[in-house]
Amino acid sequence: MSQKVNYQQLAETIIKNVGGGENVDKVIHCITRLRFYLKDPSKADPESFSNLSGVAGAVYNKTLNQFQVIIGPAVEDVYDAVVDQLGDKVVDESATRDAVAATQAQGAKEAVPQTFWQKTVHGFQTLIGTITGSMIPVVGLLAASGILKGILTLITELKWVQASSPTYVIINAMGDAVFYFLPILVGFTAAKQLGSDPITVAAIGGLLVHPTITAIYDGTTKFHLTNILGVQFNANFFGIPVRIPQYTYSIFPIIVAAWLAKPIGNWLKKVLPLSLRSIFLPLFTIFIVGTLILVVFGPVITLISQGFATFLNWLMTLNEMIAGLVIGGFYQCLVIFGLHWMVVPLVANDIATTGHSVLNALISYTMISQAAGAFAVAAKTKNKNLRTLGIAGGLSGFAGVTEPAMYGVNLKYGKVFWMSNIGSAVGAAIGGFFHINMFGFTGSWIGIPSYLAGGANNTWLFIITAAITTIVSFVCVYLWGFNDSDIANAKRAEKKNVFKDAVA
Repeated sequence: MSQKVNYQQLAETIIKNVGGGENVDKVIHCITRLRFYLKDPSKADPESFSNLSGVAGAVYNKTLNQFQVIIGPAVEDVYDAVVDQLGDKVVDESATRDAVAATQAQGAKEAVPQTFWQKTVHGFQTLIGTITGSMIPVVGLLAASGILKGILTLITELKWVQASSPTYVIINAMGDAVFYFLPILVGFTAAKQLGSDPITVAAIGGLLVHPTITAIYDGTTKFHLTNILGVQFNANFFGIPVRIPQYTYSIFPIIVAAWLAKPIGNWLKKVLPLSLRSIFLPLFTIFIVGTLILVVFGPVITLISQGFATFLNWLMTLNEMIAGLVIGGFYQCLVIFGLHWMVVPLVANDIATTGHSVLNALISYTMISQAAGAFAVAAKTKNKNLRTLGIAGGLSGFAGVTEPAMYGVNLKYGKVFWMSNIGSAVGAAIGGFFHINMFGFTGSWIGIPSYLAGGANNTWLFIITAAITTIVSFVCVYLWGFNDSDIANAKRAEKKNVFKDAVA
């Protein structure tokens, strides 16, 4: 977004287009989008954002019950301007939680699942919404940490820093802290998403990564080992055999803890005297939920997560070229519907359990291709506004965030999106053939440091295949994906029946 944009004026227009300030219950933002919780989503006009300078588009996400306005890198500036005009009531959670919950409850009441299939879909949508809300606030931190660790690998390989030096230890801790303490961070955000107490759940996350708990997994603390049916339990709790897995870097156990904390906390509020609640409510919640996670849910969830990650890696290494062709060709379709957030925890878990992620390596090509497609449109069009959007979207895509390119340019002109996918399918298939691996979280061109831990050969193969992806996507879009005559018949992403169906 140009620095000349008047954010106050843009915020005023956005508020008007979502139905006015009186229609806004709450507004939050992620890396690229303003996310509005509206009293009446049908009052928002997604088509009014089509040609609004500074906005790449707007969509209604039924799963999250959010009206999302795609801004791009300037999202924080626009968010501040929106809040400045609407007042603190839209960011004060204590004042808006009940209203947001009422809106969500009303939506659920109007679409009560009846059949088994409807119940399954509803449950899946709820799961996606929970994971999305929990992960959005920490994704930027994960990406930044991945880049930092990659840079550390580079300067170590160049002998600028010795792996045994205090400098290395300190910088490595900076890059590793977010991953190591992920249960605390996700516990806080998941609790806010699910309506339980964020501080209490964060404390439970602290329990999971406490040095004495990790020492049990590491074997530093020598307890009596019990073998039952081939499963080795490394501790006991009141005489009950317990298997303590590694919870650092984990996500799913603490999300379950946040889910459990709400009904348990609500029950405790009913039975505890008001005078004792401030102390004994968090005390009993931490003890009960912490015990359930450590003894029952945590080991089971961790075992399933590790098994899935192992299976996923085995499946892709079985024929990475075909996996790359499929993932490269269709992964960005998940982004359109917000389903890609289901993949984020899988990648994080993959890195936590194996130290690398083949899946993330393949996904990285899809970011590059969408960015290259936007650049191709910018290079070919004579429309000044579209050229600006294409360049901004392309730069954002090369930095690992594809939504400005997707919603600002590529999805408006259907062939651009699919021609770009041809490039990522080719690049990912070649990358899969050469078994390129990724050792960090950050993808696209900015994610080069994430490949350094795999050695020079792994890094150069990525650079070559990324260049192939960029060239193929750019050429396909430039030659067959776009002409200025398409502007009049633009297929804008916000013009979907999905929106009308969702708010009808």
